[in-house]
Amino acid sequence: MIRINLLPHRELKRKARQQQFAIFAGVICAVGLITIWSGYSVIAGKVEHQQQRNQYLKDQIAILDKQIAEIRDIKSQTEELLARKGVVETLQGNRSEVVYLLDQLVRLLPDGVYLKSVKQEARSINLTGYAQSNAWVSTLMRSLEASPWLESPALIEIKAVTVNNVRQNEFNLNIRLTSGSSSNDEIITANSGT
Repeated sequence: MIRINLLPHRELKRKARQQQFAIFAGVICAVGLITIWSGYSVIAGKVEHQQQRNQYLKDQIAILDKQIAEIRDIKSQTEELLARKGVVETLQGNRSEVVYLLDQLVRLLPDGVYLKSVKQEARSINLTGYAQSNAWVSTLMRSLEASPWLESPALIEIKAVTVNNVRQNEFNLNIRLTSGSSSNDEIITANSGT
């Protein structure tokens, strides 16, 4: 027997294909959305992780900046202390020079010569005073030249003045301190022998 189907089978197949297509399209859209969402989540997680790392680095940089500022302060304090130490050492080293200078001036000063002022700037010394005659100034200069502590006496000026109704010669001369430590030893031994 021959069977004849009078139902609209083509329409049913078309509907079945449309349903399959709709389900397949829905599944693909769902898979696409899930893929996009998971990709976005992964990227957002990486961005957040990188932002946390950046914030950590900024915090560490701020800590290091504070430490660098402290180190700069310590360095400046160290430099100030070293400068002070240098000044103290210089003063300590030059402390005995003044004593030897005054000792030498007293020893080398002839009887007819009186000092009015002694000024020292670095290694240069300016002497001003009165002498009874030009010959006494000349004697003083020869004595200063022979001293192991003093060198290069140079007369700047000498003029006649009246002091307490007595005629005197006012002089102004420059000398220099020598910078040899051997002369220090000579002076010390000379002083200890007398």
